Amino acid sequence: MKLEGKKIIVLVEDLYQELEVWYPLLRMKEEGAEVTTVGTEAGVTYKSKTGYPVVSDAASVDIRVEDYDGIIIPGGYAPDLMRRHSATVKLVRDASKQGKVVAAICHAGWMLTSADIVKGRKVTGFFAIRDDLVHAGAEYEDAEVVVDDRLITSRKPDDLPAFCREIIRALV
Repeated sequence: MKLEGKKIIVLVEDLYQELEVWYPLLRMKEEGAEVTTVGTEAGVTYKSKTGYPVVSDAASVDIRVEDYDGIIIPGGYAPDLMRRHSATVKLVRDASKQGKVVAAICHAGWMLTSADIVKGRKVTGFFAIRDDLVHAGAEYEDAEVVVDDRLITSRKPDDLPAFCREIIRALV
């Protein structure tokens, strides 16, 4: 198990894309990582775009990013809701400042722009948020996965195998 002893945050919020939460969450656990789901509140059931539930283990305001090795931000419309909470945005910003792995897929680039961590960085994301990323100073690449140091981004659910492979590589 490549990630034994590693601790990873998966951010959760309503209207998340099912595969973009569950595929990385289960894949990281499969590799031995301790995964914590983090929402704006602890113990809340958040529903995906189709109603599939995930329960938050902790609230973003209560998390010490220094206790974790990385953070995964799923897409769907959840990132637009996540970025409305300063504690959640601060978590992403602090993870980046501390050199933690920050991984974002699909619309999760919205969280990266709100955390102000994409200027001068190479990223990808769902094509509809390309302009948001570029206007925030990122260099956008249309690729299944883009790795810029400890920042890992992907475009859509089809990219999840490459996305998770790079997250695991960065955490080992």
